[in-house]
Amino acid sequence: MRQFSVDEALDSYYRELEPEDGEAAPAPDPFTESLVRGTAERIDQLDEVVGRHSEHWRMERMPIVDRNILRMAAYEMSNLATPAAVVIDEALELARRFSGDESVSFVNGVLDAIRRTQEETGAAPEPPEPAS
Repeated sequence: MRQFSVDEALDSYYRELEPEDGEAAPAPDPFTESLVRGTAERIDQLDEVVGRHSEHWRMERMPIVDRNILRMAAYEMSNLATPAAVVIDEALELARRFSGDESVSFVNGVLDAIRRTQEETGAAPEPPEPAS
């Protein structure tokens, strides 16, 4: 929402994890870095994929939290080795925690549609490489 760069957002995230009692901060997580950077690099392609699977909803009309959950989940299902069922379950937990009950149903429906497309085509629902 505040248009941080990916590096600024990750730095802020890791700073929030630092304990106040002087203990060492947790090491950066390669999976988190991959998920965040990959999603940010392919945001236009992910928006197209999510938009195709969210009937009657334009991306700009979706709540920003829902939109970002959908982007990350679509990226993870398309580009990382995480099973779709696990991705969807984690996305629903994020929607429950940071959005509302209606969002949980919406996120579930969109991600299930993306999952079905993957299964029907035997391939990830594009996002192609980011534009140069």
